[in-house]
Amino acid sequence: MPTSSYFTILSNSCLVLLFQAFFISIAASSDRHTPENHIRTRVGAPFKVALFADLHFGENAWTDWGPKQDVNSINVMSSVLDTETPDFVVYLGDVVTANNIPIANASLYWDQAISPTRSRGIPWASVFGNHDDAPFEWPMEWFAASGIPQLVCPVLNSGEECSFRGTSRLELMKNEMDNNVLSLSKSGPQDLWPGISNYVLQVLSKEKPHTPLVYLYFLDSGGGTYPEVISTAQADWFKHISEEINPDSRVPELIFWHIPSKAYKKVAPKFRIHKPCVGSINKEKVAAQEAEMGIMKILVKRPSVKAVFVGHNHGLDWCCPYGQLWLCFARHTGYGGYGNWARGSRILEINERPFSISSWIRMEDGSVHSEVILS
Repeated sequence: MPTSSYFTILSNSCLVLLFQAFFISIAASSDRHTPENHIRTRVGAPFKVALFADLHFGENAWTDWGPKQDVNSINVMSSVLDTETPDFVVYLGDVVTANNIPIANASLYWDQAISPTRSRGIPWASVFGNHDDAPFEWPMEWFAASGIPQLVCPVLNSGEECSFRGTSRLELMKNEMDNNVLSLSKSGPQDLWPGISNYVLQVLSKEKPHTPLVYLYFLDSGGGTYPEVISTAQADWFKHISEEINPDSRVPELIFWHIPSKAYKKVAPKFRIHKPCVGSINKEKVAAQEAEMGIMKILVKRPSVKAVFVGHNHGLDWCCPYGQLWLCFARHTGYGGYGNWARGSRILEINERPFSISSWIRMEDGSVHSEVILS
């Protein structure tokens, strides 16, 4: 390698390190002045969010089918990101199918899943689903005459090959936070364990830098290594933090978790989707959390809560009113997981003046449907 090229590469590497350190210092500074972290709107433009739900990276990784689905999922996200150019992305759980991943560090697949957003310089936040830390499920066919297939397990200079121990929520979140300056994800309060990814972000107006435009709350709805539930402790945490940072309910609030609450069953369309519900597919029953521990009672009493967004059910993409708020499904984004319905992403758009929250579904082929005004 020529000496001049060596110093050019060295200089560029230093610039990258300085750039990363700069953004880390910004993130640390924002922690001191906001509830956790913040995102700023662009001047004169609405704030747009893309929801990526149920990507299921790493599924059947030992087959030809599995890796192809991950490539297809990347294509879906890339199409949505290039068409919508969102300001922010939410990974709404089941980013990976951990129960199908025969490697020690599922973060390798998690990293692939966030790569389309990261490569475009878009900040994001993630919340856990029931498959993200699920223990490995041994396929029954491996114990038949054909035996265990040839396994291809990616490694990172560790010498370790296939492993079936799984990757904990804490490990997955730590890897994302430590290695991505654009990630605004948080582990959340330790006293909410075993739930990870309970946190709040605020969207700040560029024109009014000290005025929150909206609060975004993220809650771990369980599953995988523990029951599918939002605990009483999580509900109490939400009540406490929301009353502390938004005491008069003046600032609108949006809520994100993975597994629908039992309230979704109450509003679910019976057959076809009719008004006031809005959506395009209603192909299965709501697979709700195992129990209701109080979070919905708190949400319905807060006039500032405008909508809840979930994934989990791949064959549902509707929004239905529930009292004064909306209960919405995202759209199945990933090619992993069950179902052959067309893939897409729910988009949220928040306008400041006059204030409004609208949503629609952007499909992989570029088409748009199911537009609805949520506030």
